[in-house]
Amino acid sequence: MMEKERESVVRVKLRFQEKMGLLLPHVRKKIMEQVQAIALIVLYLVAFQTLVLGIPVAESATVALGIAIIVVGLAFFMEGLFLGLMPLGDAIGIRLPQKSGLGVILLFAFILGLGVTFAEPAIGVLQLTGAFIKAWDAPLLFLLLNKHAEALRHAVGVGVGLAVVLGMLRFMYQWSLKPFLYISVGFLLFFSLWSFYDANMHPLLSLAWDAGGATTGPVTVPLVLALGMGICRVVSRGGVDGGGFGVVTLASLIPVFTVLFLGLFFLPAVPSPMSQEAFFSSENREKVLFLFEDETDLRAYALKNASEASQLSLLGGREEMQAFLKTLQEDGELRRRIFGSNERSSLEKWAVSQGSPEQRMEIFGSSEAVRRAVAEYSGMAVRPDTGAFLLRNGIESVQAIVPLSLFLILVLVGWLREKLPRADEIVLGLFFATLGMFLFNVGIEMGLSRLGNQVGGALPASFKRIELVEQTRILPHFDEGLIHTALGPGGEKTRFFYANLNGGYVQVPFEKERLDAETGRYTFVPAKGPMFGHDGHPAGFIVVLLFAFVMGYGATLAEPALNALGLTVETLTVGAFRKSLLMQTVAVGVGIGISVGVVKIIWGVPLLYLIVPPYLLLLVLTWFSTEEFVNIGWDSAGVTTGPITVPLVLSMGLGISSQVGAVEGFGILACAFVYPIVCVLAVGLLIRMRKQAMLQSPVA
Repeated sequence: MMEKERESVVRVKLRFQEKMGLLLPHVRKKIMEQVQAIALIVLYLVAFQTLVLGIPVAESATVALGIAIIVVGLAFFMEGLFLGLMPLGDAIGIRLPQKSGLGVILLFAFILGLGVTFAEPAIGVLQLTGAFIKAWDAPLLFLLLNKHAEALRHAVGVGVGLAVVLGMLRFMYQWSLKPFLYISVGFLLFFSLWSFYDANMHPLLSLAWDAGGATTGPVTVPLVLALGMGICRVVSRGGVDGGGFGVVTLASLIPVFTVLFLGLFFLPAVPSPMSQEAFFSSENREKVLFLFEDETDLRAYALKNASEASQLSLLGGREEMQAFLKTLQEDGELRRRIFGSNERSSLEKWAVSQGSPEQRMEIFGSSEAVRRAVAEYSGMAVRPDTGAFLLRNGIESVQAIVPLSLFLILVLVGWLREKLPRADEIVLGLFFATLGMFLFNVGIEMGLSRLGNQVGGALPASFKRIELVEQTRILPHFDEGLIHTALGPGGEKTRFFYANLNGGYVQVPFEKERLDAETGRYTFVPAKGPMFGHDGHPAGFIVVLLFAFVMGYGATLAEPALNALGLTVETLTVGAFRKSLLMQTVAVGVGIGISVGVVKIIWGVPLLYLIVPPYLLLLVLTWFSTEEFVNIGWDSAGVTTGPITVPLVLSMGLGISSQVGAVEGFGILACAFVYPIVCVLAVGLLIRMRKQAMLQSPVA
């Protein structure tokens, strides 16, 4: 019989052109799926910044290349998931409950939850935000996003692992999701309220709630649901409805606990928030050093981020500063640790762009040498080490995909004694997933994060005057004889001069502090706004909130997972809650959430004031909703945190915070998570009440 089967297999040989003819349509389809998912929101952001705010996109070629790389990367990544990780997850989800006891299932669930967190593209984006946090404003937050960024990622992973364990127990024993929600939300709100009154824990709150929203992406949801659905099929006894759902919600709530507990662990060792001058003083040196790898790391941070007065305070005075700069000139290894390059030019570029006149004289030796260096380096961007950039992203991508893949293969082949289904496809899929993760990470740093940060930084121009730092121009050979004086309407005098910029003459306000008299260069930072009315006019704020709402609404409708969720809800409610209605409800909820998050950053409203009321309302809505709808309603927020939405929202929040002077720019994701759940459960209850009223009304 086997011989006949072998004889019946016919191998067809295809020429290269024929293979390409079969492959290219599939590739084109996958690329277009990602283009459709990202194009609308990117075009919207670019159009708003350029057409509404009148601010061009800086480094537009780099941003465009980065977005193109993201499209290709996501295409490879999603194809890799379907070819590699998903078949492994499906096979284990079916076989593990059949062949293993409770302890093995829970251990596997925990490791799976930990592993998928490292493979989530959105989690890696959180680590990129550390450079925007000032160490003296939020020491604990700075510590977790920089020195202990890996500990933060592990904390999130442990939270997801615990959530998956609880989800599997719930599936196996047919427990209701409602008690889990009442207990977890109740304790979270209590713990958050306590953290609210601690100066160091307060800034961490927004990051913790955002970290929970970033966990439920394209890797976590399919693999966890595959395991959950497998358990539901094995233990199904007609109990709780909505099998397989609900674990996504737990995977968003439990990590908030673990991040806050991680902050609590480090809290006694970190200094309290303080002024920049106090931060670098000798009195606080011991605790401040805990935030950095060593003294050299602290000095590097001070040179790049602190004022000269703070640098002198750190080093001990002017003579010590001169000695340190001399050492930097002679020691290439020290330059590499400070500036990322052992080339002497790295020190000279820093001196020209950030150094004081005294520091420049110490490095270059004479006024003439300073002028030559200014002429050479002015306007020259500090070029990152491309090789190190690619290597870092490559290593992170391998670390994210390979350990998780090997673990799944080991469980399937070594523990369950099952053959690897379509081994060649799985290996190819894992390669695609790793390559896609690498390209995605590169594209995020090059394109999407830059675009989101620029748009966020430009948004406040709607209601206030902002400086466009990315468009800074250095004007050499400045002559004070060019300055004119103008008389204002109130008799005040203002000074200005004309400069030939971008092919036209521009009136530039003269500010004495921007003139370096020694080198004869003037630093011109263009300004914009307020675009709508006077400074702080309500019209400007309304424009920003409308922008945020439309962004959230449009980005959510573009998420492919939302369409699948809509079909599930329509089937579950026998058409009472239509797919289109659910999609619109979730999109409106996300739009409201992002608008509320923007309010949090612009006006400095504490996050608890914005999420405690909706969570309390959610507990009431959950009490009156059916079990099946609670499962899906709470999970509906999981589709709002896709690989495109998270980087954009995080970078946009940081951009806004940099313009309005906020300590941190987190919290938008947290709001974008809770408000769609409120909308879905509220609409679900209205539909249920209407249906009951129709059934009870007498038939004419």
